[in-house]
Amino acid sequence: MSTKFDAVLASPPTGRAVPLILDHTAYGSARILHGAPVPWSEPAECQSYFGQAQGLLHPDLTLVDVEAVYAQHLAHRPDLIEAMGARSRTGFALKTLLADRDLAASVVRLVEVLGSSSRLPLALQIPAPLRWLALAQAPAGNPEVSMIEPDHGESASMYVADWLRRFETCPITLLILDGRRADHDGLDGLVDEDLATYSPVINAVDHYRWGLALRTDVALELHGDETGGAVVPPSFWVDGSPPGAKVLLAEIPGDAEPELVLARLATLG
Repeated sequence: MSTKFDAVLASPPTGRAVPLILDHTAYGSARILHGAPVPWSEPAECQSYFGQAQGLLHPDLTLVDVEAVYAQHLAHRPDLIEAMGARSRTGFALKTLLADRDLAASVVRLVEVLGSSSRLPLALQIPAPLRWLALAQAPAGNPEVSMIEPDHGESASMYVADWLRRFETCPITLLILDGRRADHDGLDGLVDEDLATYSPVINAVDHYRWGLALRTDVALELHGDETGGAVVPPSFWVDGSPPGAKVLLAEIPGDAEPELVLARLATLG
């Protein structure tokens, strides 16, 4: 069955040989917003930011980082954090977080605004189920990841799949499950994500005809084509070469010099 992402793979919007997904949050905060965070919780301001970033960097997809959106909203929701910590059972914090209708509606609104205002297809990046399970436990007062086992991924995947139903009518082309470990203290002891074990999420994505990928610290696994994607290594921003793949995901360092960034992006076509 074809997906909405297949059209992007066949014909990247920028005309590159392969589509490029750019994670420009750190770079955009430092260079475009002059040290201010990306305004994920403010759709109109976020729309303006993406207009500047995409006009400068020319990615092939608009990457919306749901983890960052939730983090900004949670900073102003002590009531929700308290509710997430009401029980110590593994998974309770995530279930409570994803069930909050107001917060979910705010994310849907942001996706609708960015999807309707951008010329580019939209990639929704969410924490992979086990990662989201661990991240939700921390603010709720239960940060011990050693208690999280692979079997917990099944229930977490069901919570995530149910949450995704809110986005059924949104203009999403690709869902990226963020399964990184090295970017957060405390995640190094968490078991690895396994895309094949998340059948509830896979079934939801297949129903919506979105593409699906798993992002790790060093790889980008495409559902149905494990070798199809690749993460551009940090060395690329100095003088390295990009890996060969059907789609590339690159994170621009926050301290990268603008002239160098543009020069390196130019080598990608």
